[in-house]
Amino acid sequence: MLEIDPVLLTALMFGSMLVLMAVGMPLAWTLLGVGVVFGYVIWGPDSLGILMPSLFGLMNEFILVALPLFILMGMILERSGIADSLFEMVYKLMGSVRGGLGMGTVLICALIAAMVGITGAATISLGLIALPAMLKRGYDKRLSAGVIMAGGALGFLIPPSLVMIMYAFLTRESIGKLFAAGVMPGLMLAVIYMIYIAIRCKINPQLGPPLDKSERVDTWGKIKALRAIILPGGLIVVVLGSMALGYTSPTEASAVGAAGAMLCALANGRLNFKMLSSALYSTARIIGMLMWIMIGAVVFSKIYIALGAGQEIVNHIIAGDLSPYVVLTVILLSYLILGMFLDDSAILFITVPLYVPIIKALGFDPIWFATIFVLAMQTAYLTPPFGYNLFYMRSVAPPEVTTGDLYRAVLPFIALQVVGIILVVVFPQIALWLPNLIFG
Repeated sequence: MLEIDPVLLTALMFGSMLVLMAVGMPLAWTLLGVGVVFGYVIWGPDSLGILMPSLFGLMNEFILVALPLFILMGMILERSGIADSLFEMVYKLMGSVRGGLGMGTVLICALIAAMVGITGAATISLGLIALPAMLKRGYDKRLSAGVIMAGGALGFLIPPSLVMIMYAFLTRESIGKLFAAGVMPGLMLAVIYMIYIAIRCKINPQLGPPLDKSERVDTWGKIKALRAIILPGGLIVVVLGSMALGYTSPTEASAVGAAGAMLCALANGRLNFKMLSSALYSTARIIGMLMWIMIGAVVFSKIYIALGAGQEIVNHIIAGDLSPYVVLTVILLSYLILGMFLDDSAILFITVPLYVPIIKALGFDPIWFATIFVLAMQTAYLTPPFGYNLFYMRSVAPPEVTTGDLYRAVLPFIALQVVGIILVVVFPQIALWLPNLIFG
């Protein structure tokens, strides 16, 4: 076995990974290639004895069954017309309030996040539905676009979150606890966004004017509009409630959710062979990509851990006698920087093998840190120049909303995201209260 300094090994492995990704190598092949090459150089052919049991173990991970089913649930709901119905409801209920359409859009994003778990779904759907409607009624284009991009990112936090499922797979944390930990921070951020919109529109009513009186509906019209919440609300209660009450595991709840999504599509008259085949195709494409990424992540992390480099890094940090919160701040800053250039999957699989042992050694609650990580990934999806929600919005925004507008639109919401992260760091019970209540 070749002897190599753990700090140098860490720099070589992670540096090689970042270089390969910078030149355009796909994440899956980058993780797989770096892991295999370093394992072979240090151990020779014996490295296969470490990798093969881990790869076979990956195929037996029961929790991963939830991934394709939750993705299928999201793909069906995205095509079911529920987003249209929800925006019509918000239009009637809140349109008469200054900034009401913006605040209502945040609520719809939270609801879609609780049904879909995929960030792009809410951003694209409401970019097509809500953005033209708000612009037509005189809303500021930057405020409108920023609301949709920030609200769409709530899919990271509010369960069922695909990022949390992958995090649970890598760290062996309870997926139920992770889901529960994301609820209160997700709702907190939604409320912060709504308060921000209300204040901005109070100071400058031209940013989000109320609907013209001719477009408003009476009380009975508002009551009838509430029918739109029955299907999505029922699905959310069944899927998340069954998990919280212990009636189903997350994997079983994903099957319930997929079946419920089909019923929602059927009730809206959208369930047909073409729609279902399109949803299945999208699901297979996404899960195929994720599985190859996970195979690469298992290879990389097993080689790195087996070499003992991770433990040595932990020992160096502890020996340095740094404040745990100084280390946490450095970790969070690294997430914000990485988020400018990489997507959430890349950051997740690159940093978890390195950071999670450090967090545990410093005495932080791993469920609390997982929530902070997801908050940081939510911020990364908004951060220029390569925040994914910026690209999602660019693909559906009308020509008068320029890329520069989108970059400026998202800046206030990035600041609000940072406020949310600080609040969860300073008050850990925001994330931990619900998991402790449910799981004791």
